This record gives sequence, structure tokens and C-alpha cells, in this order.
Amino acid sequence: MQQTTVVDRIEPAAEDVVSVTLRAATGPLAPWEPGAHIDLTLPNWLTRQYSLCGDPADREHYRIAVRHDALSRGGSEYIHRFLREGRSLDVSLPRNHFPLLPAPEYLFLAGGIGITPLLAMLRAAVASGVPASLVYVGQSRGTMPFLDELRARHGDRVRVVATRHDGRPDLAALASALGPGALVYCCGPAPMLAAAEEAFPAEQLHAERFRPQARTFAANTPFTAVCSRSGRTVEVPAGESLLDALNHAGLPVPSGCREGVCGSCELTVLDGEPEHRDDIGAPEGRMYACVSRALSARLVLDL
Repeated sequence: MQQTTVVDRIEPAAEDVVSVTLRAATGPLAPWEPGAHIDLTLPNWLTRQYSLCGDPADREHYRIAVRHDALSRGGSEYIHRFLREGRSLDVSLPRNHFPLLPAPEYLFLAGGIGITPLLAMLRAAVASGVPASLVYVGQSRGTMPFLDELRARHGDRVRVVATRHDGRPDLAALASALGPGALVYCCGPAPMLAAAEEAFPAEQLHAERFRPQARTFAANTPFTAVCSRSGRTVEVPAGESLLDALNHAGLPVPSGCREGVCGSCELTVLDGEPEHRDDIGAPEGRMYACVSRALSARLVLDL
């Protein structure tokens, strides 16, 4: 389901980063919780995912932030060069694969643009009265979006680490200072996530990735997708994804990242054993068609 919005404001947030505020075209926007993201359908026919970084209580606006990627596949390039205030844009309902779970204490670790999902999390944690702090890492202060906003709202709860001058934070020391039951939320580039995975126990750490992890899977094998509602059977060859096979068969599935990190191509599996290759952890009975395949010769899908 899509919502129609209008680009209300485009403002610089840091070096090569813009903040984009979308307002509701009609009626209130769908509610969301900290950690959620939306799919943004751009006028150049691309769909891209961005974390919501505004105030969940504001039902008239969504805010996202976009870093201009030098290797852009067209999403950040379009937003930085061509998107203008007043433009209508369709956005998806918010989805949340990175929810803020209850805890007696929180530590938030952000790397650069990885601050976006953590902004609302820190706000919610502080509002609940739970001890919470943020370690915000970037090459320099000029590259770190929303830094002034964070300092003004949260003061000493925010520790800024500009690596060009300060070096990298001591994650082991941070881990040792946490109380029992504390949760750590981390979003940033791959090296930061790898360091966090070494420093914090797996049951304590919750991380969101920009890109999928480099992992090795068994060689692709063909399988059959039985679509229960449409009565169609689709053969998925070894060299084609389930998502592409379904699309080519005239059974289109919404998609975004095609890398197993956004969740927009989620399907319900009624029978058979999927091989999960995503990075967000498919719920029981679900799979993501862009990257995941089948361990059984046949999958029955609710499609």
C-alpha cells in the first residue's frame, strides 16, 4: 500500500547529506515506531529504502536523511541533484525490522548516516526514563548529520568521536561498563558492525546493515514455486532469483534493495523449506524473494 506525500523541505544536514521532510498530501500519515523505514518511489522509477528519523508523534510529516553515494545506482544521485520541494512522492507504509526492545539500559552506536534509525530510538529511550547514551562516530564533525540537534536535545548523553582526531572508540571498555540486561543498538558501516560483534555478546547486540554481509552459500539449485492463490506454478532456475522468476511469470512482487536488507519482497511460505539468505532475519513462515531460495524441491507460497 502506498501513501502520497509532498516534499516539504530539503535541507543540508552534513557534508554530502540532505534531510528530506515529506508532508502528508491528504490525511495523517501511517504511524511508525523507532527503527522503522519506508520505501521511497522516485520519479526516475527507482525505489529506495530510508530510515525514518523524525518524531513518531508527528503524523503529518516523515523525515529521512540521504547521503550522496559516489557509487550511487541512481537513488541518492537523484535526490541530491534533481529532487525539489513541492514534488509529490509515493512512499510505502513503514516497516520495522529493527525494533527497540524493552531494556533497563541502552547504548546506541552510530556511524555517520547510521545515526538515522537511532535518532528516534534515543528520543524514545530518554522519554521512558531508561538510562541511555549515544556514541556517535564519524570522520569529522562536519560529516555527521543532526549533530547540533542531538547535542541540543540530549546534551551529555551524546559522545561524539571524530576519528580523524580522536581515533576509534574503545568498544571493549564500553561493553565492560554496561549493566546486566543492557541492549546495544548499532547502525553504521561494515567495519563498525564487525567491531561491535567482537565487543558485545550476540544476545546484547542489535544491528542494522547498509549492505548484506559477505557470506558463502551452497551452489544454487533449481526449484519449483507453487503459488497457491493464483494457481500458478513457476520454475525457478539456478541462475535466476525467485523474485525475478515470479516477476517474469507475471506475478509481480514489490521489491527494493534486492540484497536482502529491506524486507519489501517478503512472502509467506505455506509448505516447503526456504533457504534464508537475508540479513534481517525472516520471521517464521516467511522469506525474502530477492535473495532467498529453497532447500526443498518445492515451495508453496501464499501468492
